[in-house]
Amino acid sequence: MALKMKACYMVKPAEPTWKGCKCLSEWDQTGTITHVPTIYFYRPPQDWVKLGDKIAATLKQSLSRALVPFYPLAGRLRRLPSGNRLELNCNAEGVEFVEAECNLKLDELGDLSCSSEHNYHDLHLTPLVDYTRPIHELPLLLAQLTRFACGGVSLGLTISHAVVDGPSALHFISEWASLSRGEPIKTMPFLDREFLIREVDDGDVSDGELSCLDHFPLLIEKSDNLEEKKKEVTPAFLKVTKEQLEKLKRLANKGRVSETRPYSRYEMLAAHIWRCACKARKHSSPEQPTALAICVDVRSRIEPPLPSAYFGNASFDVKALSSSGELLSNPLGFAAGKIRETVEKVTNEYIWSNLKYLKNQKDLRLFQDLHGEESSSTTADDNKELFYGNPNLGVVSWLTLPLYGLDFGWGKEVAMRLETYDTDFDGDFVLLQNPNGDDEDGSLIVSVRLQVLHMDSFKKHFYADII
Repeated sequence: MALKMKACYMVKPAEPTWKGCKCLSEWDQTGTITHVPTIYFYRPPQDWVKLGDKIAATLKQSLSRALVPFYPLAGRLRRLPSGNRLELNCNAEGVEFVEAECNLKLDELGDLSCSSEHNYHDLHLTPLVDYTRPIHELPLLLAQLTRFACGGVSLGLTISHAVVDGPSALHFISEWASLSRGEPIKTMPFLDREFLIREVDDGDVSDGELSCLDHFPLLIEKSDNLEEKKKEVTPAFLKVTKEQLEKLKRLANKGRVSETRPYSRYEMLAAHIWRCACKARKHSSPEQPTALAICVDVRSRIEPPLPSAYFGNASFDVKALSSSGELLSNPLGFAAGKIRETVEKVTNEYIWSNLKYLKNQKDLRLFQDLHGEESSSTTADDNKELFYGNPNLGVVSWLTLPLYGLDFGWGKEVAMRLETYDTDFDGDFVLLQNPNGDDEDGSLIVSVRLQVLHMDSFKKHFYADII
């Protein structure tokens, strides 16, 4: 495939916006703080295709207008003098917008669906982020419009996780699409992220266990995770049918105390994934500790509640703990119960304790997934960084996010894909609605990242109990 870069622009807000520095909350500065890529594929109507540059012009103009209310995305990150924390410089430097052409037709790319295991990373359909550059030079949002020989196009987006979480990113993209269609913005972003900073005092953290901030277990007889970090990781996308979900539901709820509510889709699927990962990894001892990281959105859990349009990171990981032997010697409901118990600990008090604990840390880099400028060399602290790989894993639910149906004015996408990125790790799982299904179909997609050594075994165990 030949991909030719045609032009690169810096799209700035269409009107003057507030300028100055905004503090980032502790949640903005922990976990993944690099860019997360997605691709949308379109087959525009012929009247759009014949107008050539109309699509690019429409996207740039509407993007410029969207950056007025969403002006933080036109800014840049920069390090505070201590070097251990970041702030958001709202300087309106803009969003990078790239135009490219590809000599292939969309059909020649193969299966474009998010359940396909085709790897499009090497096709460069999302903009490349040069992490060798200083952090204050990196755009927070980059977009790439690629035209194909058939007239189809793709829109590749990569957005900084230090500024937004999944709900915030999709809020922006949805409003950008509305403007592109000639419609007004439906919901303005809530930009007061300082609320999460000024309400946190400097007192001691409560005695409640902040399990999400402890270091994750290592493999027995290992003193670090450096060897595990070096092992090759591969992606897979596994479909779970409505019938298979029903079987999982029966297995998970078998023996459940009648007074408790049935396990949710997330609880039973995450429990099944956790057990299958332990089987596939073949831990040397049943005593092997293992942790499952669970991403919890706290917008409605914190007091006072954050608006649903809060524009920033409003989620953090908590971890369920067990051992391989304990998980595999007990029924599925045991693991599901561990997950429920962990999430139920995320009370208002727990949330503020989490923020307070992070605020009192001198160096947040130990709680960050980094690369490029931040991890170009190995240091003595490498083993202290967050690492969710073997014997651990993380399961994120995107089941309620509006990932699909993004219409910029030439119809909804024919396919949407989550792209791999440099911080994808062994044990990284994402639960997605099946874009090709409907309400009656009820199927889901599980996005998987595992070591090559374990992937085939995981797939076998994943389906063995539910077919």
